[in-house]
Amino acid sequence: MAKFLAARGFTVRSLSDVVRDEATRRGLDHTRDSLIRIGVELRTEGGPGALARRILPSLGRRGVVDSIRNPGEVEVLRTLDRFVLLGIDAPQALRFERSVRRGRLGDGSTLEEFARKEERENSTTVAGQQLLATLALADRVIRNDATIEDLHQRTRRALAGHVDEEKPARARVSRRGSAGRGAAGRRR
Repeated sequence: MAKFLAARGFTVRSLSDVVRDEATRRGLDHTRDSLIRIGVELRTEGGPGALARRILPSLGRRGVVDSIRNPGEVEVLRTLDRFVLLGIDAPQALRFERSVRRGRLGDGSTLEEFARKEERENSTTVAGQQLLATLALADRVIRNDATIEDLHQRTRRALAGHVDEEKPARARVSRRGSAGRGAAGRRR
């Protein structure tokens, strides 16, 4: 989704990149478990919106923020003009299939393991990942259960009236799930 919007002139920033950069700085690996732990630590130290605050200065007038996984991040981003939070969702079995195809380290090798890992990402702690709570804040939810072309068409419809050439908007993408890192509460 972020690549689709980038091709249409949006700048893309990922909250996962903030976490990956911190992992690299600390000399740690980029496994799913490590990144979740570091994200929680950063939110514990800087508050639930800490990751979003880190990327605010780098956003242009037409910006997309990917990998939003905590309601505190949404709260920070809602301070931006013309903010629209899109939730991208897909059935868990489909997210698992896509994860296997991508070969993501640490996503789980069985559907059951994948589901357990996702459940851990639905924390109720203030600093934890709260995928379902974040998705519930979406202004619009797009179902990603078909082709990529279908997803692009659904995205265009969801953003109609919010994104145009005359009045640049800041679109935010919230996706729930773990079939590839990069979106808040994203389900690919």
